[in-house]
Amino acid sequence: MDMNRRPRRLRTDGVRSLVRETDLTASDLIAPVFVDATAERRQPIESMPGHERVPVSDAVERVEEIRETGVEAVILFGIPDSKDDRGTRAWAEDGVVQRATRKITAETDAYVITDVCLCEYTEHGHCGVLEDEARSNPRVTVDNDETLDRLADIAVSHARAGADMVAPSGMMDGMVAAIRTGLDGEGFEHVSIMSYAAKYESAFYGPFRDAADGAPAFSDRRHYQMDPANVREASREVELDVRQGADVLMVKPALPYLDIVSQVRREFDHPVAAYNVSGEYAMVHAAAEKGWLELEATAYESLLSIKRAGADLILTYFAEDIANRL
Repeated sequence: MDMNRRPRRLRTDGVRSLVRETDLTASDLIAPVFVDATAERRQPIESMPGHERVPVSDAVERVEEIRETGVEAVILFGIPDSKDDRGTRAWAEDGVVQRATRKITAETDAYVITDVCLCEYTEHGHCGVLEDEARSNPRVTVDNDETLDRLADIAVSHARAGADMVAPSGMMDGMVAAIRTGLDGEGFEHVSIMSYAAKYESAFYGPFRDAADGAPAFSDRRHYQMDPANVREASREVELDVRQGADVLMVKPALPYLDIVSQVRREFDHPVAAYNVSGEYAMVHAAAEKGWLELEATAYESLLSIKRAGADLILTYFAEDIANRL
């Protein structure tokens, strides 16, 4: 043993925190909020302990609760009062996210991000307008180019309501360019785009689909979300979004794809976000309920690993609990 090299010298109290390489702060975190147009009171989400759907009337109060922990940014997901094949309530001026955004931006200082997708708003639960034969032929899926126009409509409607940033999550080819063109054409050059640039078809989304009523009614999303086996494809996807004007690059999910987070951090000089998704949250809670893990410590270590891998921003259901700890 080389006795001149003793790493433990820097692990003692006092110096340990001084040489810490990675810091996690409340301002790194984004908290999801589910706003439900059909609810009259808060409804617990069974598969996501500690989270609720809130009526529009409670949206401001819910955001203020989050802000009290030190978390500055929220992302809004909407459950509409009705659905149809095209998801028309997604871009309605009186839609659930639009109404909530107006209230939150008028009455709080929160930074408001909005989810731009159609899965919560369509009867079929897919992330866009379907091709004609989609229900009878599993090889037929979302009409990419027609969906782009609808995504631009959604983003513009959110910007009109006061959103600071829009977050397209459908993995449609060209979605960032379509949204940037739509926003700029309506005078919203200042509204940022956080693209779900590398979003995988993952088994970790189950509780979210429960929370937002967004599960596909038939087939799956393999024709537009990425294959979990692919790494190089992520670079291609992210590069396209960068060229189209994305301001922030999202990787989803986070923990099973830390290699992708790290890769995006190395290859692109943009802020990198990672989505610590509902399944990651739920399984830590489930293990803690059985006494197998300590909830807060495990959650903190999980988020620290995401930050260490290269994420600048972390969208997580643990935001409030960890912010309180921090």
